[in-house]
Parts: sequence; C-alpha cells; structure tokens
Amino acid sequence: MATGNVRYARYILFAVFGIVVIYLISTSSLPQYTEPIKSNAGQLLGGLTGGEKEKPAQETIATSRHFEAPTTTTTSHTYAAEPTSPNPKYGEVNELSPPAPGERMNATFVTLARNSDLWEIARSIRQVEDRFNRNYNYDWVFLNDKPFDDAFKKVTSSLVSGKTHYGEIAEEHWSFPSWIDQEKARQVREDMAQRKIIYGDSISYRHMCRFESGFFFRQPLMMNYEWYWRVEPSVELFCDVHYDPFKFMRDNKKKYSFVISLYEYVETIPTLWDSVKKFIKQHPEHIHKDNSMKFLSDDNGDTYNKCHFWSNFEIGNLNWLRSKAYIDFFETLDKDGGFFYERWGDAPVHSIGAGLLLDKSEIHFFNDIAYYHVPFTHCPTGEDVRVKLKCHCDPSQNFDWKGYSCTNRFFEMNGYDKPKGWEEQA
Repeated sequence: MATGNVRYARYILFAVFGIVVIYLISTSSLPQYTEPIKSNAGQLLGGLTGGEKEKPAQETIATSRHFEAPTTTTTSHTYAAEPTSPNPKYGEVNELSPPAPGERMNATFVTLARNSDLWEIARSIRQVEDRFNRNYNYDWVFLNDKPFDDAFKKVTSSLVSGKTHYGEIAEEHWSFPSWIDQEKARQVREDMAQRKIIYGDSISYRHMCRFESGFFFRQPLMMNYEWYWRVEPSVELFCDVHYDPFKFMRDNKKKYSFVISLYEYVETIPTLWDSVKKFIKQHPEHIHKDNSMKFLSDDNGDTYNKCHFWSNFEIGNLNWLRSKAYIDFFETLDKDGGFFYERWGDAPVHSIGAGLLLDKSEIHFFNDIAYYHVPFTHCPTGEDVRVKLKCHCDPSQNFDWKGYSCTNRFFEMNGYDKPKGWEEQA
C-alpha cells in the first residue's frame, strides 16, 4: 500500500512538472516588455539597502522627451505605440537659437550665380546661415543672366532664413556695349589664351567683371537695399559671427570692407591705371583728400602697385556705389574698353574706386570674419579670437601676412598695430 502511494505521488509530480514545462514554452513565445536594467537594479538595491526606490521604468520613459511608454495588453500581439527610434516630425522645426535682438539694417546678401551653381552656392548659404544669418534673417538676392529654374529656387529658399529674391539681368548689362570693336576683342582673347592668362579667353568672365564693377548695385531688386554682403559659390566661413557686420559698418561710418587683399595679375590690366589717371584729371572733385593712394601706389599715383581688395568677399554701402562719384569713375573706365580689350577684374576696379573716392577711415578690414575662397584663406590672427568664435581654420594657412598679401600695406598706411601673433603667420 505504501509502495502504491509513493508511485502515485511520483506520477502526480511528473504531471505537474510537465504542465509547468509546457506553460513556460508557450509563454516564452509571447512578446514581453522588460524594464531597463538600471531601473531593476535600482529597485533591487533600494530593497536591499532600504534606500528610495526608483520610479517604474514605464513612468521614466513616458516623461522623456520624444518617446512614449510601450503599451501592454492581454492580446497575443503587443507592440509599442511608437518605434523605439522614432522618426522626427519634419513639420516641427526646432531652431538652434532664437533671432538676435536689436534693429536690422536695410541689407541683403547678394549672389551672382547660374542654375548649374546650385550645389556650390547651397554650400555657401549653409555656411553663412550657420555662422551668422540664422540669428539675423537677412534677405538674399540671387542674380543670373538667365531665368532661375525651379530647383534652384526651391533649394536656396529652403536654406535662407530671410526672404529670397531672384532677378534676371538685363541684356545691356551682360553684353558687349556698342563702342566695343568685337574683332579686336576676339584677337585679345586668342592672344591671352596662347599666353595662358587665367580666364583670358573667356567672354562670360568679362561680362561678369563688367557687371560686378558697374551694374549689380543698380539692379531693380538691389535698389530696395542700402547695404550688401557679396557671397559666391563654394566659399567657407570658418568662425561664428557674433554681431551684425551691417550695423557695425553703419555705426562706425564704414562704406567698404574686405578680408583678403593681394596683387593683381599685371597681364590682365596693362592700361587700367592710365584710365584711372585720366579719371583723376577729369574729375578732381571726386578724389577724397584723405584717400588711400598709399595703398594703391608706391610713387604717389604715378604707377599702380597692383594691390587690391579681393572682391569675392565684400560688405559695403550701396548708396556709395550708386553715387555720382563712383558712376563717373566706372563710366570712364567702361568707355576705354579695358573689360574686353584686356581683362580688367571687378576687384581692382572696386578697390581703386574705394581707395580714391572714400576717406581711408571708411574702409574696414574684418579680422574676425574667417573666410576661404580658392586658393586663399583668411584665418583670424590671435588664438583668443579663434577660440571665442569657434573657428575651425588652420592659422598656418592665413594669407594676411604672406609676401603676396597687401594687408600689411593697409595696416601701415593707417598706422594700425598688427594683431598679436601675426609674426607666426608671416
């Protein structure tokens, strides 16, 4: 009898064990929500040490930003209400910083570009917006000798924090003027091509230089503004700009500015200074008594030393460019035909105009606006400046104090002390 009871108990034990195994196998196939290890560990430690227990894991997740707690139900399939790595809601724009306080100037960025320049100018816009304009929201004017296509407008307008405007250049501002002998101009281009002078055989480059020298500031869209910042495709800004350069220019009575200066290719401007001297003789009333001739000439104006401000970066006053003094200056040069019979660039034209027509105190060098346009870099002199402005440029690449730069001459003319550390970059 005792033996039968033992056998019976053994059967019952095996049955119970089998039921438990079957239950465990069946339930292990169901999705389970396991609390994070940290939470379980905290509860365990709290129980062992008598310390305060952490909140349940579900409550912790529910109060975390961008995530929702998983839901649990009694159905056979349990899923989270949101994926564990949710996609962002693109309709909700999260700006990195609010707009800077204070007044805004009547100012715009301006870019001359073709539709094919889209991705190069997109890169430039992103640099300018990230380093400065996302806090100021200034407008942007795009100019082209052809209509801008929808792709160009869509991409650029999505990148600019201010309003975007698109203008088509009038034919008379992008063509050979009536007084140009086109056969002579063609022979010049062929000769420059044989001598391998940069852009020497390009017609479009000549139209660009003439347009930037005398017409961009008179475009209908630009007539709405007083200040401009010129931006070209594929440039870089290496440092944050923590103030408004337009306002700085206004408050400090500046009308023209630069970050890089250098010598022009002499082969492109052999008679430019002859035309300049003719203008000086014809219009002595326009020449400022405290001008920058010492920057432009080593012999008091007899010859041109080829120094100029690199105009692919400019922040300037549009009313000055639209003044009678500058218009007379440009038209004198334009009638002489050097944009087509030689290859005059807008950089020496702007520089000579600013150097002669403005008080030298009205021209400003932005040491703190770090800039790159192939092949030259302006990286601020002074480690403290670079650190404070979160610069990512290599100071050893700074062009300011190299032998081919004219920035030394600008400092000497004005009697400015050079920034601390300039010797290390010379």
